[in-house]
Amino acid sequence: MNGKAGPRTTGDGSTRTRLDRGRGALGPALELVHTGRAPTRAVLTAELGVTRATAGAVAAELEALGLIRVDARPGAAAGSQGRPSHRLEVADDGPVALAAQVHADGFRAALVGLGGRIVATAPGCETVDADPAKVLGSVVDAGAELLRETGRRCVGAGLAVPSAVAEPEGLALNPLHLAWPAGSPVREIFAERVRAAGIDGPAFAANDVNLAALAEHRHGAGRGARDLLCVATGHRGVGGALVLDGRLHTGSSGLALEVGHLTVNPEGRPCHCGSRGCLDVEADPLAFLTAAGRTPGPEVSLLQQSNELIRDESADPAVRTAIEALIDRLGLGLAGLVNILNPDRIILGGLHRALLDADPDRLRAVVADRSLWGRSGGVPILACTLDHNSLVGAAELAWQPVLDDPLGALTG
Repeated sequence: MNGKAGPRTTGDGSTRTRLDRGRGALGPALELVHTGRAPTRAVLTAELGVTRATAGAVAAELEALGLIRVDARPGAAAGSQGRPSHRLEVADDGPVALAAQVHADGFRAALVGLGGRIVATAPGCETVDADPAKVLGSVVDAGAELLRETGRRCVGAGLAVPSAVAEPEGLALNPLHLAWPAGSPVREIFAERVRAAGIDGPAFAANDVNLAALAEHRHGAGRGARDLLCVATGHRGVGGALVLDGRLHTGSSGLALEVGHLTVNPEGRPCHCGSRGCLDVEADPLAFLTAAGRTPGPEVSLLQQSNELIRDESADPAVRTAIEALIDRLGLGLAGLVNILNPDRIILGGLHRALLDADPDRLRAVVADRSLWGRSGGVPILACTLDHNSLVGAAELAWQPVLDDPLGALTG
């Protein structure tokens, strides 16, 4: 499903010679622009460690592929001296990736361009069928309609699911908050639906919090972190992810960082895993609403109900007590992770972001008091900043082959 013409070719022979010497820099150059680390050609030259001529040829080729835009006449900043460098930006009308997300309260499709920019989204659906093939077929159909409406070229598709995804098979091992069978081959089903819809490019699937962490590391609150820990609860349960040196740490078979099954209250609620008092059932939206004495309603998602309650917490002491209880449980879990992983930054998403906003001092104090290194320095704890970060992360899966080899992925 290609709505755009194929890539253009670059110009004169001398440019082509320089590009041939710098072809290995195409991928690194694109990633630098994609993540906002090379806003100008001068910065790109320095980051790549190549000559200005080679950097210019590389930028020109990426522009010819329709991936970036080179502004040859940028305005000089006030007070600056010398000739301003060409500005580099992702192309506004460039290719997109199809991103899909399924969670306990529904599913959604979106088109995401380079730079983590959401180009278009389909209306979210609030019903998740017990048959994963029906759900994934519906979400791919919604994405295919977006591609028809926008006429954009698609580089591939990525899927975020609320389950550990075992590799290399792509099986959703524990979709605990969906009615799907354990071990559903979600990547295979998703790829089949993508092909059947006539959508170009490879298809991928991964855990939703892993993908949120990847998106935040490249485009959000995690940028610049070397060892980034992400903990989040969106609709049901708690997930975690670790990014090391720019790459997701998924363990030997994709199952690392199942932080939801850390015990934070030994006398607490029974967990789906067979244990008791896990973070998964002690610090998610349902746990919060229950602790606040609220009966969840069907009108909106559990996350939205929880966030609205936290925003109005001053009106009810029971809500404040529930906030403090969940902060203490979350802080206990984070402290254990800090002791084991020694991250240089923690980011929190979903309900946990709202809890951090409600009382940042209390959460940081709990982590500092319980962690081995807390009193000697502390780990920055920040809120996730991207809207729909799991969708953006799903798109990152599809963009990765292009980032690795732009020319091969788009012309091969």
